[in-house]
Amino acid sequence: MGNAKSGCFVAPAIPILLREKVVPAADIITPNQFELGFLTETSPDTLESTLASVDLAMAMGPSTVLVTSVERPDREEGTIEMLVADATGAWIVQTPRLPMKANGSGDVTAALFTAHYVETGDGKTALERTASSVFDLLSLTLESGARELQLVEAQEFYANPRMQFTARQVR
Repeated sequence: MGNAKSGCFVAPAIPILLREKVVPAADIITPNQFELGFLTETSPDTLESTLASVDLAMAMGPSTVLVTSVERPDREEGTIEMLVADATGAWIVQTPRLPMKANGSGDVTAALFTAHYVETGDGKTALERTASSVFDLLSLTLESGARELQLVEAQEFYANPRMQFTARQVR
């Protein structure tokens, strides 16, 4: 739908359709922090405001919310985070921020998180596996010098994440 740097890049009717029709029907949503703000009509930027926005999103219908591209002002420099919340709690994971723009990484993140969540039924584990898999995909893509995500070349990272990141419970 968009991001903090570019704004919305879909037709104006799409974000409203997502907020009013799609989110209430979804079990899992995976917005980035910018999209979460639009969907909940808030401005999440701190951990507390992001968690409050997640609560608003969950009140709309989804039982699980994964927030990608979380950029809190008090996070460690050179990092980026993801946060997941479900009925059992909320966890955040931090990874190094890689110096690249990767079109499609949000779609890969959504797919991997959904698969890991369905397999494990555990938000924390699914978050850790997803962060590890996506980080390795992006690292491989960066190292390759290619413009396109190295999806096929990184497939082993999806099946067997290296588990190099640990999520911490924030609620």
